[in-house]
Amino acid sequence: MTLKDKLRARVATWPYAVLSVMAGVSAFGAYTCMYSFRKAFTAGTYTGHQYLHVDYKVWLVIAQIIGYTLSKFYGIRFIAEVTHGNRARSILLFIGVSWLALLGFALVPAPYNIIFLFVNGLPLGMIWGLIFGYIEGRRATEFMAAVMCISLIFASGFVKTVGRTLMSVFHINEYHMPFATGAVFAIPLLLFIFCLELLPPPNDEDKLLRAERVPMNSADRKRFILRFLPGIILTVISYILLTVMRDVRDNFEVEIWAGMGIKTTSIYASIDSLISVIVLIILSLLILIRKNLFAFSVIHFLIIGGYLLVGGGTILFNLHLIGPVAWMTMAGLGLYLGYVPYNAVFFERLIAVFKYKSNVGFVVYVADAIAYLGSVSVLLIKELNGGAISWLAFFNKGTMIVALVGSISTVLSLLYFMQSANSKKTKAIDVLQVNLQQ
Repeated sequence: MTLKDKLRARVATWPYAVLSVMAGVSAFGAYTCMYSFRKAFTAGTYTGHQYLHVDYKVWLVIAQIIGYTLSKFYGIRFIAEVTHGNRARSILLFIGVSWLALLGFALVPAPYNIIFLFVNGLPLGMIWGLIFGYIEGRRATEFMAAVMCISLIFASGFVKTVGRTLMSVFHINEYHMPFATGAVFAIPLLLFIFCLELLPPPNDEDKLLRAERVPMNSADRKRFILRFLPGIILTVISYILLTVMRDVRDNFEVEIWAGMGIKTTSIYASIDSLISVIVLIILSLLILIRKNLFAFSVIHFLIIGGYLLVGGGTILFNLHLIGPVAWMTMAGLGLYLGYVPYNAVFFERLIAVFKYKSNVGFVVYVADAIAYLGSVSVLLIKELNGGAISWLAFFNKGTMIVALVGSISTVLSLLYFMQSANSKKTKAIDVLQVNLQQ
């Protein structure tokens, strides 16, 4: 028996609550470390460069998102079929490739180094599914996933703060800064992945409450899509909107704040930290709801509430009733109240409601692939039209569209899944009655 096996056996004897905290913190830490390899470059402004009338930084963002999007499409199959034994080595391999790409970005002059951002994004799209696979299908998945997905909010601002600190304090230029930022997080990444490897698999009670999670082959994936097709379409529409605006806020937050006359580097992490705490508390409370269908409906209402915050905050800002900080806080909180559930608990409870043997990674990657394709399309359309509209104005107008269309699609999604669940119950009762009569 190896040292890891001995440690895993000892960890399996720990109280379930302690295991849940360890799993959530480890998943959060691992995904936060991944962000250092993906988002650090956005801390730079790279001003003064345009190629084909498109800003150089926009080319960098587009190149990485294209790679990331292709990764999501491949991940539909890869994540659905991956086994537990291959998770850790896959994570380290993919992040290692992305880190080497950042070295190429540092050493090769612009604009030829744009290709290295494409290579950087290509493997990183797999990381979410690999990490989430450690924690899905457990009765405390909401808590674990909520803690993990706080990294979606916290990590970007934190990594940008680290990146800008490296530039301002240690005088590392903005081309070398992304690779240096990755170096800061390399050792913590290894530690968090090792802790995830020590987690025992879901037990019998987990499987009873949440349905067993299994790898899915091509036929399994096709049956799942056809079974929930209308709901998946509505969900993907909502998710595309949230992904596009979340990416705009994430990648061009420096420019949006600058457009409002605010250039304080610490503001990114401070606001995102506040949003992280609020979303963590709200999503963690879902663990108290044991009835999967009720929890699934509550998640829909949370997403709708997020859209109302986004739209309401923008209206108040445009009427000059609130300032930039309040608006960005409301818009950010609203976007993440919608975005994080799709990455954490929406599909977890969907599978649990219908007791469908599958895995969360597959369906999330279907939504992710289409959503990131939408995100890169929006960036290209904006820039190829001359980029006349500023990122501040684009974000302002975009939040209103997202709030309106997203609210409608989520309401329709709720109606579809509730009707489908009730139909499932009716069929089950009919089958039971027939069996009793026989």
